[in-house]
Amino acid sequence: MDEVRIASDRLSVVVARHGAELQSLRFAPPAGDGGPGGDDPLELLWQAGPEWRRHAPVLFPVVGRVADDEVVVDGRRYPMGQHGFARDSDFELLEASPSRAVLRLVDDGSTREHYPFPFSLVVAYDVAGDALSVRWTVSTHGDEPLPYSLGWHPAFRWPLVDGVAKTDHVVRFAEPEPDDVRGVRGGLLTEPVPTPVQGDVLPLQEGLFADDAVVMDPVRSRTVRYGAPGTPTVRLDVEGFPQLGVWSKPSGADFVCLEPWAGLASPEGWQGELRDKPYGQHVAPGGVREAACTVTVEPPA
Repeated sequence: MDEVRIASDRLSVVVARHGAELQSLRFAPPAGDGGPGGDDPLELLWQAGPEWRRHAPVLFPVVGRVADDEVVVDGRRYPMGQHGFARDSDFELLEASPSRAVLRLVDDGSTREHYPFPFSLVVAYDVAGDALSVRWTVSTHGDEPLPYSLGWHPAFRWPLVDGVAKTDHVVRFAEPEPDDVRGVRGGLLTEPVPTPVQGDVLPLQEGLFADDAVVMDPVRSRTVRYGAPGTPTVRLDVEGFPQLGVWSKPSGADFVCLEPWAGLASPEGWQGELRDKPYGQHVAPGGVREAACTVTVEPPA
């Protein structure tokens, strides 16, 4: 089975075993409440294309790039591509039911060529009503702390509904976000700059991504909403993710990514052991760390 389909009365979801990646998130509005999209199911997720060939990859064991595309462990260098290897790995399907899918990636000879640690990454998808809940569980059976970063990279349609202007869309935070943001250059983290967030609202326009992602570190809000007048609203409620990336291709691609992160790319000029990487996370020996994101679709007001 290469993909798993789960559903509720409002949402239908497709998850691929490859990368444990969400492939489709379709919303069936209540009768008569479909707004500009009508009452037919509306695909909310970017369906891949020449601008970007992915949908919603899982980022592990790094987020962003590391210097020279290598991680250093006990003085030895290991190749590590941008955003890690989980997004390009086949996960084991542990559980599949009409409303739940659980997938797992564990270390093997291939992963240890890049990341010499014993680990388990479990991704659980649950759907109920208007909400899709995703939970990531990172654990280690080793006798030393496990250094890692974890992120989710879902791309939502922009515009959400055909015929609505892209510039009508905003990202709205649960509280004001006055902190400086970081940029990305060559995949690496740049110095802080003033935020483009206006109070609790980030207006979306293509020029926002001329210099790659907008990296919010920290993001104060645990709830983020995305949408435009007359479209459904996509609400993200996050736990265990202290940072958020907002990104699209600067060439006018019709998607915007809202990316909960626990960890960031290497800062420009930083070199060091993976264990000491700025913004990195750690699992204690025999321990477990979890993070979660619930995506709720709210019908047009």
